[in-house]
Amino acid sequence: MVFHRILDFKMGWISILALFYFCKPPYLFSLAKFIKMKKVIVPFILLVSSFFTQKSFSQTTHSSGTKGDVTPMQVGSIFLNLGVGVGADYKGEGYGTGVGFKASAEFGLWQAGPGVITLGPELGGSFSNQGYAGTSYYSNTFVIAGRAAWHYGWDVPGLDTYGGFSAGIGFHHYTNYNNNTSSSDQVIPAIGAFVGGSYFISPTFGFNAEAGFDITNFQVGVVFKLQ
Repeated sequence: MVFHRILDFKMGWISILALFYFCKPPYLFSLAKFIKMKKVIVPFILLVSSFFTQKSFSQTTHSSGTKGDVTPMQVGSIFLNLGVGVGADYKGEGYGTGVGFKASAEFGLWQAGPGVITLGPELGGSFSNQGYAGTSYYSNTFVIAGRAAWHYGWDVPGLDTYGGFSAGIGFHHYTNYNNNTSSSDQVIPAIGAFVGGSYFISPTFGFNAEAGFDITNFQVGVVFKLQ
């Protein structure tokens, strides 16, 4: 069952990669498109979160009322994480007010000592714009990657802590607005590391925080246990 779900997720990521491959970079990274995306990303995350939260608490009302397993992440578990926060600067272009978002899925595959090793995909983006000395710039990076982590709950009901690494590709755009406006589009490696923690207030829903260099430098959000 777990591997069937992994296959379904892989097919979804292949479709997303095909979209990035066949679309021209200027279309993907244009300022107009980004402005529209900013208006859609947060409401979309809130809508998805509201749906799963309602479902999670509906299930909880029929349970014993506990927070679920002492260690939420187990072999066979599937987590979905959604978060927003401070975007990572992949190109060292001096972020002003970077904003980022990230969605990831994690599959509990192997027992490793007292914890569990997970694998899964992630995607997200970091965006920034700033003005100084009579000029301004706009920068964004969209990332598609895989991630691996080790999870451990410390025998605290509802608690899950983890750390791991990610590797993938980033689609980076940079525009410098001055007397001679210039812009560039690049495909860059996206390597990251992160630590994080989740606390489940029901068997299937919790809150999450994550820090590191992995699409975002710091983010807060929600986590859903799908299995």
